[in-house]
Amino acid sequence: MASHSDTLVVFFGATAGANGGKLGSDEREIILLVWQIVDLHEKKVGKLHRCLVKPDTLELTDQCKEETGLTLDDIINAEPLDKALQQFQQSVSSEVKCLGRSSCTLCVNSPLVIRQALHPEASKKNLVLPECFFSFVDVRKEFHKCCPNAGPVQKLTLPSMLECILYHKFSCVESVKYKFDSGTCSKTEPVDSETVIRARGLPWQSSDQDIARFFKGLNIAKGGVALCLNAQGRRNGEALVRFINSEHRDLALERHKHHMGSRYIEVYKATGEEFLKIAGGTSNEVAQFLSKENQVIIRMRGLPFTATPQEVLSFLGPESPVTDGAEGLLFVKYPDGRPTGDAFVLFSCEEYAQNALKKHKQILGKRYIELFRSTAAEVQQVLNRYMSTPLISTLPPSPIVSTRDCVRLRGLPYTAGIEDILEFMGEHTVDIKPHGVHMVLNQQGRPSGDAFIQMKSPDKAFMVAQKCHKKTMKDRYVEVFQCSTEEMSIVLMGGTLNRSGLSPPPCKLPCLSPPTAYTAFPTPPAILSEAALYQPPLLAAPRPHQTTAHSPAHTLAYYPPQPHLYMNMNMNYTAYYPRSVHVALQ
Repeated sequence: MASHSDTLVVFFGATAGANGGKLGSDEREIILLVWQIVDLHEKKVGKLHRCLVKPDTLELTDQCKEETGLTLDDIINAEPLDKALQQFQQSVSSEVKCLGRSSCTLCVNSPLVIRQALHPEASKKNLVLPECFFSFVDVRKEFHKCCPNAGPVQKLTLPSMLECILYHKFSCVESVKYKFDSGTCSKTEPVDSETVIRARGLPWQSSDQDIARFFKGLNIAKGGVALCLNAQGRRNGEALVRFINSEHRDLALERHKHHMGSRYIEVYKATGEEFLKIAGGTSNEVAQFLSKENQVIIRMRGLPFTATPQEVLSFLGPESPVTDGAEGLLFVKYPDGRPTGDAFVLFSCEEYAQNALKKHKQILGKRYIELFRSTAAEVQQVLNRYMSTPLISTLPPSPIVSTRDCVRLRGLPYTAGIEDILEFMGEHTVDIKPHGVHMVLNQQGRPSGDAFIQMKSPDKAFMVAQKCHKKTMKDRYVEVFQCSTEEMSIVLMGGTLNRSGLSPPPCKLPCLSPPTAYTAFPTPPAILSEAALYQPPLLAAPRPHQTTAHSPAHTLAYYPPQPHLYMNMNMNYTAYYPRSVHVALQ
């Protein structure tokens, strides 16, 4: 039972948009702060302070004008939020000091002003909030506990509720976490589905700390951020987040389509089972690696298969000391002990981790190494994924030497369509084969951020990879790699492609729309012909040849290149390249 001090600071705020029960749900900025000191010992009420705040976006909704009585003329000359907070801090400190007190307790009639408005906005603007905003009392909750038979709380005013609870001990002082606590999660740990959400549309380089920052003001459970990976072991722009209770989860759902940088993030309900599938782990090796508290985790990708712990430590250098030396390295391996080229590294502080990230794409041996921020959940997920990889390929060997006349696009915006890819390709569009653009979807049928493009020749593919690699599409840079038709076909059929080579698709192919597409495929031969490799394997809307009396009703046609069709530069490319939809199994 926590008792309160003799001095209360009653606090209220309003935004430029929705207020009341929807405060903060529309991501509008704060335009008004109101506070008043209450001296319980002397039974006195201090001066009512009212501070207008100038938002970055000078726009007020009609609802805001009606509820607050403010207009743009009222706030156009006001101070920005950081100055208003300084004024609040100085005013409260001065009054509390005059009363001869050393502390005070913040009281609000709704936690929304603290959790959904003040903390998120301060986080986006990199403002440091006064200490009192990390601990507060929700007057409505306290009133309901003290006076359970008093009727609907919504009909009572803040002064009337305060009058009833002033001389009671506050049963619960709410808090806002200063930072996200990383940690591990066992597959046997019970996770309440009412505490979990799925965030979608995250930038691929987002870390657990970035996600915690997006949900600033809400308390995430320890180790409660699990970044999801696609079939290639790369982040797919989704994460599962577990909060401390259902109340915080419900507030998180109100942040649907709020922004992280320039991207809006979708927020949906998820289940505890989904969270454990991603974040849960049982490996003793992983548990031991992650047992050290307050460590920053970095993922290394593309290591030479012969790399030793000492070589990795030397690569990172003395300015990036690894926690406990070689004990702070975890190499990811297949079940038979072969290295995958991935490793996780522990650093004791942010400074060391930042120094390590500066080594991104530097050379170790003959390979460049990628370094990214990582999480405990990603460690679990990557280890679980590789440990379940089949040791023996189930695909028949093909004697064909594949032609490297394709390119793979990685890191596409999830909103990108065929039109965006053609615009991205620019002058190289004329070198694409008919029906040669293939968007890769994930298991949920959503864009994975990958696509394959069939070019007219290996030289054309090489030129595209050279010219377009790391060009920007919308707000993201896109990686472009030359690859073979075999590699493309296997990925489009549900297999995976990584530095270790090809992993075959599972025996059961994904079900696509329209389902009749499968009737167009004969039983695959043991040896794939070159034409079959070029042919889009799962084309959603193929154009059949003219059928004869002896031809089947469903014929999947192979379209040879027709160079003369490219001569008209004003043609509708999106019509010429109908969207081919493929699924990469998770």
